[in-house]
Amino acid sequence: MPAVHRPGLRVTPGLTIAESELTWRFSRSSGPGGQGVNTTDSRVELVWDVADSASLTPHQRERILQRLSGRLVGGVLTITASEHRAQARNRDAARERLAALVADAVRPPAAPRRPTKPTRGAKERRLTAKKQRTDTKQLRRRPED
Repeated sequence: MPAVHRPGLRVTPGLTIAESELTWRFSRSSGPGGQGVNTTDSRVELVWDVADSASLTPHQRERILQRLSGRLVGGVLTITASEHRAQARNRDAARERLAALVADAVRPPAAPRRPTKPTRGAKERRLTAKKQRTDTKQLRRRPED
């Protein structure tokens, strides 16, 4: 299978992580795998140093460091993939996971909710519906003497 040319990991249209910033580590995957389980290094760890990345603007770096603070160890983000038996598929899975994680962290925060009040018509409709429901239940009662 021919090698795919990858100039970098495209996260968003405005952000591409250079391939030189990504570090790969491989190890044996745990779990069932038959005879090849003890010989193939199919587990993949993708390591990216967020704090020293030249691909990020200072604003992007600050946002990523803040939002992914629970996943970072010394400013370094590590993604592990071992769900596939083939190392190449685990590499692709790790790249996709990193891109999704960084894209989510870089996304600007949602606009704050502006509280609104129900309209006068909505209030009237609600009260009318309550009155109709009350009348319906009133008709079900036993007549009083």
